[in-house]
Amino acid sequence: MNTKLDKRHRASQFRERLRQAIEDRNITQSALARDIGVERSTVSQVLSDRGARLPNAQFVGECASALGVSADWLLGLSDRPERAADLLAASMELTHAPRAMVDEQIFEWHQQAAGYKIRHVPAALPDMFKSDALLEWEYAPHLGRTTQQAIGASRDRLDWMRHSKSDYEIAFPLHEIQSLARGQGYYAGLSADMRRDQLDRFRDFATVFYPRTRIYVFDARMLFSAPITIFGPLLAVVYLGQNYLVFRDADRIASFTDHFDSLIRQAQITSRELPDLLDDLRNDIRD
Repeated sequence: MNTKLDKRHRASQFRERLRQAIEDRNITQSALARDIGVERSTVSQVLSDRGARLPNAQFVGECASALGVSADWLLGLSDRPERAADLLAASMELTHAPRAMVDEQIFEWHQQAAGYKIRHVPAALPDMFKSDALLEWEYAPHLGRTTQQAIGASRDRLDWMRHSKSDYEIAFPLHEIQSLARGQGYYAGLSADMRRDQLDRFRDFATVFYPRTRIYVFDARMLFSAPITIFGPLLAVVYLGQNYLVFRDADRIASFTDHFDSLIRQAQITSRELPDLLDDLRNDIRD
């Protein structure tokens, strides 16, 4: 709120907002007085005063705390009655991220964002990109699930994505795809045949789903990104490992979108060039 109020108007607005907060909380003046440690007559006098004088800061702060509103709002310095902590809680939350084949929370966010562009920097290769052999290798020792469950979950997600109304932009760091092709890092232990099959599936995905799904490759030596997903204007999610950090306020979402767009602008490999990169990596694999 940028409007400058004179003292009399500000004092009048304080009384109106204090009265509104009392009514909204459905408590009496006596109850408020007990909560803040003053006489009932003190509250009554503040509410009935017609002068330009505001009560002292302690009284304002105690009332704000007892009524669950911000002192700035009572004083006419803000149009939002929520306290700063409540505003932060509403704009940001921490959500559990289970290690599972189908993350129902992520799936729900995808459904909520249907029709909006979804921007994504994955932590690794998304399950819908993976071959059946890679799913079996990855999930069997960790989750104790059957191969068929993993494959079925991946196919269901891929089928949903095929019919989704959303467009997707996905950005990968180059080293992720190189590690997959070379069987290094996270992908150590994959046979040459599994790596070839996986690159073939990735290539098919990138070709069949283009242009509704565009995949870009950036150089992590020049740019860095944590795993993030931006669900249109609705929310932005940072993957922490065991939790998602979720942002819902427009300014934060815009900042994440700008960050993602910078990855796209500076990408080494565009969606059109990706199949050639995957072919080159596949041809370099030796038994």
